[in-house]
Amino acid sequence: MFYEPSKGHGLPHDPFKAIVAPRPIGWISTVSKDGALNLAPYSFFNAISSHPHLVMFSSEGEKDSVTFVRETGEFVANFASRNLAEKMNASSVDAPRGISEFGYAGLTPAPSQMVSPPRVADAYAALECKVVNILQPRGLDGASAGVTVVMGEVVGVHIDEDILSDGMFDYAKAQNLSRLGYRDYAAVTEVFEMLRPRWKAD
Repeated sequence: MFYEPSKGHGLPHDPFKAIVAPRPIGWISTVSKDGALNLAPYSFFNAISSHPHLVMFSSEGEKDSVTFVRETGEFVANFASRNLAEKMNASSVDAPRGISEFGYAGLTPAPSQMVSPPRVADAYAALECKVVNILQPRGLDGASAGVTVVMGEVVGVHIDEDILSDGMFDYAKAQNLSRLGYRDYAAVTEVFEMLRPRWKAD
């Protein structure tokens, strides 16, 4: 089949997110200028550069994460793993401002080293970030897409050494959690290696 998104797909549910999957989950913790904590998962999240280390998350609507980021210029991207999936999902609750998702989801905030927002104490890894850019994309028609893209440079990295194997981050041990389409998630349970081809060598 073929369809133009602007004209509809004719399927029971939009397949777009299912096609662009799996997507890593940016479990973003922020703090307001007044000290209110926020924790929320974003499935539009990824690393976009390794020199410098840059990550981004995209929020559909001006949610507390974006509001607090605008106030402080900092956030933490916490690692979402299978063992914390239910708590990660609980932190997506539409709680009113002033209610900490850390407490609602039964999670403990731990101090960060380089930024003011806390990290998730039980997360296998966390990326402390300082904001470098905030964008509001537009569609082909010039209208606002209604999303805010936050880009941050990683200034500090936490790793639980229990999920290192021979000095390398062990995906299968950590069971990286990812978002698929619809209401579906997946966790890494199998890893295989492929070497990148080199023109002159081949």
